[in-house]
Amino acid sequence: MKHYGRFYIDGEWVEATGSRTFELVDPTSESPFATIALGRAEDVDRAVAAARRALPAFSSTSKNERVELFENIINVYSSRSAELAAAVAEEMGSPISSTVQVSGALAHFKQAIVTLRDYEFERRIENSIVRREPIGVCGLISPWNWPIQTPATKVAYALAAGCTVVLKPSEYSPTSALMLAEILHEAGVPKGAFNLINGDGPVVGTALCKHPDVDFVSFTGSTRAGILVAEAAAPTVKRVAQELGGKSANIILPDADIAAAARWNVERGMFNAGQSCHSPSRILVQIGHLEQLLDHIRVEAAKIRIGDPRSGETTMGPVVNKAQFERIQRYIQTGIDEGARLVCGGVGRPENIERGYFVRPTVFADVTPDMTIAREEIFGPVLSVISYDTEEDAVRIANGTPYGLGGYLFTSSPEKAWSVGRQMQAGRIFLNGAAGTPAAPMGGYKQSGNGREMGIFGLEEYLEIKAMFGFSELAA
Repeated sequence: MKHYGRFYIDGEWVEATGSRTFELVDPTSESPFATIALGRAEDVDRAVAAARRALPAFSSTSKNERVELFENIINVYSSRSAELAAAVAEEMGSPISSTVQVSGALAHFKQAIVTLRDYEFERRIENSIVRREPIGVCGLISPWNWPIQTPATKVAYALAAGCTVVLKPSEYSPTSALMLAEILHEAGVPKGAFNLINGDGPVVGTALCKHPDVDFVSFTGSTRAGILVAEAAAPTVKRVAQELGGKSANIILPDADIAAAARWNVERGMFNAGQSCHSPSRILVQIGHLEQLLDHIRVEAAKIRIGDPRSGETTMGPVVNKAQFERIQRYIQTGIDEGARLVCGGVGRPENIERGYFVRPTVFADVTPDMTIAREEIFGPVLSVISYDTEEDAVRIANGTPYGLGGYLFTSSPEKAWSVGRQMQAGRIFLNGAAGTPAAPMGGYKQSGNGREMGIFGLEEYLEIKAMFGFSELAA
């Protein structure tokens, strides 16, 4: 069994200082396939020191130099796309038929070039020159459900800003991030500008957040973990940006194409086995259209092809691990116990599957806003259909949650779309299944986090603001 015992620090692969290891399990077979070394605070110290040494030179590079670096990264990354897709399938079960896990990361490197080329780091405001400068050494903590795209997004904008970084990928899905380190090395990222340490949150994550030489922390993960990150970072008064949990609502207005709304919601809600913080896990439909919607949902759910994520025919693989599987099973049973109507799916593995962390695509109807499955983030292929009477009721129910990451809306009326969309309390609102763009910001309201990623807003997370007075004639 392969052992990943080294970290990428200061442009080299170095041995971990400790002896703790973590076993990686293929969620399809439930069999271990590798182990990784878990870092210690001493490893974090080494990586942060390397990033600090590299900062003066790297932060002084020009936009053109960074653009050229990104072009190299894109070329090397593209040559390893198939390897990355295979790694993601093995480590967390995302099907290779869904290319977005890998292609999404590439899109963010490409968008970083566009954003960087057009961005002006200085502007005049009356008698001042306002500069945006690299914030410094950045600690990047990424989750297991997007094991290559989320690290790539954070790394892309941090490097575009001229910052140096220490990345901690999730210990549950680190192999694709290790490949990213190899890609960045081959592309010529300067020594110390990018560093990677494997480890768990309580040790490596906490050490990164507390470290006095880390200037900024970008965290993606659960709201519970995000609170711990903020608490750990608070004594050093560093800036923290977080993208946290979600319980996104999809409001289907009575004039919507019900069949299209059902098709899109099942595809998006079951994508990545429901392990997406933006998943439209609450479907809000006017009571008179409930049964019509459920008929379409049953048809769409039956189209899902569950199986080995390495097969091109599979559209939904397993969830990431045993703990996640058992957690989702408890939520499904809770939905049944609290009186929700099971439309499809249910507890247990899908038919004819005896091994692996596979969950039956599950949809509940007659769900009320106070039920557990309507309030808590399940992070699995479980959707809740909630009926409403009026448009005002729909908006109230949609906003009646501590989360505010994504919001979805189906209607044929542009006027209603604009009115309702403006009232939804979430960082991203999608109309009639519209696609997003990496140029636009992503982030949440309320307990879904703070700060933004992607595009100009994502770049500015990694920049500090300086006002300079009396320098107008000296500025270029």
